[in-house]
Amino acid sequence: MSEEVKSASEQKKEDWMNSKWRPMMGWMYMAVCSADFILFPVLWSVVQTVGHGSVNVQWQPITLQGAGLFHIAMGAVLGIAAMGRTQEKLAGANNGGAGSGYVSPPPVAAAPAPAFSAPSFAPSPAFSAPSFAPPPAPVDDIKMVNGKKAPVQPAFPEI
Repeated sequence: MSEEVKSASEQKKEDWMNSKWRPMMGWMYMAVCSADFILFPVLWSVVQTVGHGSVNVQWQPITLQGAGLFHIAMGAVLGIAAMGRTQEKLAGANNGGAGSGYVSPPPVAAAPAPAFSAPSFAPSPAFSAPSFAPPPAPVDDIKMVNGKKAPVQPAFPEI
């Protein structure tokens, strides 16, 4: 079997494309959003003002046409690319294959499962019957931070 021999420039081009496509997708998305939400609305208003003397129609963002599918797709592409790059870094594929320095933690032995026992129907010793004591009497001399007397709260507020 013969292997293809690539020149250094071809390897460099391939390496550049493989290493820069993720940031380029982010730059492209940022440029499209900046143009569609900042630049084009301003230019649209300027063109209307110069041509007609007033702004009659508002700019409709192009990327929001079709239920914003462009943003959903770019979110998926950038999210999956970021997850893939994280996996590559953890596998040691950053900067030409240099290790990331990440050492995975040792596996943790699973704790033995507790043995099943029949349920006990005896009352819990920590259980105590609820007490239905009346609420404490309201204090009439509560002062607020500014020194004024706070309003008296009723004993049982009406619902």
